[in-house]
Amino acid sequence: MNCTIPLNENYMFRRLYHRGKTGTSPWVVVYWQKNRLSKNRLGITTSKKLGGAVQRNRVRRIIREAYRLLEPELKPGFDIVIVARQRVVTAKMPQVKKSLSGLLAFAKIESAE
Repeated sequence: MNCTIPLNENYMFRRLYHRGKTGTSPWVVVYWQKNRLSKNRLGITTSKKLGGAVQRNRVRRIIREAYRLLEPELKPGFDIVIVARQRVVTAKMPQVKKSLSGLLAFAKIESAE
C-alpha cells in the first residue's frame, strides 16, 4: 500500500502548474510530475468560484476519498495536484472516482486493469 503525504507548499503547486503534465475531465484537472521520493505527494485545490466553504470542503472530501480508494493501484514517486472544476460541486463520488481513475491511468500513474 502506498503512502501519500500532503503537498502543501505554494512553490510546489506553482512548479507543477508550470512544469508538470496535465490531464482534464469535466470534473477535475490533474497535474503530475515525477519526484525523487518513494512516496506520492497530493495537493487538492478548490477555488472560491465553486461556492462557499461548505461546498469547497465537500468537494475536497469527495476528491480525497476517490483518491484514497485508488491509492493502492498507484505507482509511487509522483507529485499530484488535483484542481476541482465547477461541475464537481454537483457530482457524486463514483463519477469523480471514475474520472480520476481515467486521468491517473492516462498519466501512467495508475496500473491499468
